[in-house]
Amino acid sequence: MAADDEASHPVRSLGVRLQVEGWCEGPFAFPIRGARTLLEALAATGSLQASADALSISYRSAWGQLAALEQALGRPVVVKTKGHGSSLTPFGTALLTLLQASQVRLAPALAAEEMALTDGLRRLLEPASARLRLAASHDPLLLEIVETRPDIDLMVAGSLDALARLREGTVDAAGFHYGSDGPPPSPFHALFRDRALIVVPLFRREQGWMLAAGNPLGLTGIADIAARRARFVNRQRGAGTRIWFERLCAEAGLRPEAIVGHQTEEFTHQAVAALIATGAADAGMGTRAVAERFALEYRPLGWETYFLAARASLEPGRLSHFCTQVQRRAGHASGYAAPEAQVFPVSGR
Repeated sequence: MAADDEASHPVRSLGVRLQVEGWCEGPFAFPIRGARTLLEALAATGSLQASADALSISYRSAWGQLAALEQALGRPVVVKTKGHGSSLTPFGTALLTLLQASQVRLAPALAAEEMALTDGLRRLLEPASARLRLAASHDPLLLEIVETRPDIDLMVAGSLDALARLREGTVDAAGFHYGSDGPPPSPFHALFRDRALIVVPLFRREQGWMLAAGNPLGLTGIADIAARRARFVNRQRGAGTRIWFERLCAEAGLRPEAIVGHQTEEFTHQAVAALIATGAADAGMGTRAVAERFALEYRPLGWETYFLAARASLEPGRLSHFCTQVQRRAGHASGYAAPEAQVFPVSGR
């Protein structure tokens, strides 16, 4: 949006950002958000002074926070080496991973509430807001692009939930996927014949088994996961990845209930990976990009197309630039590829 256009429509720049200010209470009392940000800074800089500078606090304040955290936990979280700065201890690294995993799990709920509150405020101030409302199945590359687009409000939702919101008219477009390449299964197949909707391929991505580093259980597929009683982390009902998982179970002649942890649900690939990385689970499904980010073992299952659905009445220009951005990024990201068909423009059938 041009600067003068932004100035003439100040409501369009309005946004809500929520954050959790939590406390660990009891004998190990410490502020959760403060501990996470301090440990992240220390992990990134390797220096308490540099961490203080990055957080815009004094060295004395950073030292006090660190000392209070170690006193509360009764364990050192940082080791200081003369001439080499400060580094997290194994305990400190595990604590940071745990706190980050919690943040990842909370992110979808916070994003949904941010979008709802932002939309409500804008409707109060300017009913005819021109912002694009998007509900989409979780994908890190998609989120990366959306973060650069202040004109797009994103709500992370399962594929079926995102499409339901599009049908209800509460969003302008929906991102969804349904698993490996091939004919769309029910109920997705009806979308491609609905004249009220436009459905286009947005990008392709690889999914596979995300396993603990080193794959200590020697897992190669769903049969191993069931036979060796590996702890599995599932996605929520209606998620495209869960639909793929249940199809894999059917193809292997297994009931989902035969998988330990099939009832354990998370809402994002990162949340699944975080549980595996912290040792709380042994396996889950997700993208190569997320597995690499969390340094997990990865066994590919196949490629799928991630689609974007929009109302046929939506002005094509509102989505074309966004789709081009996503397509270009997908062509250069690990575990992604541009779609095999033209991404846009939208046109009626």
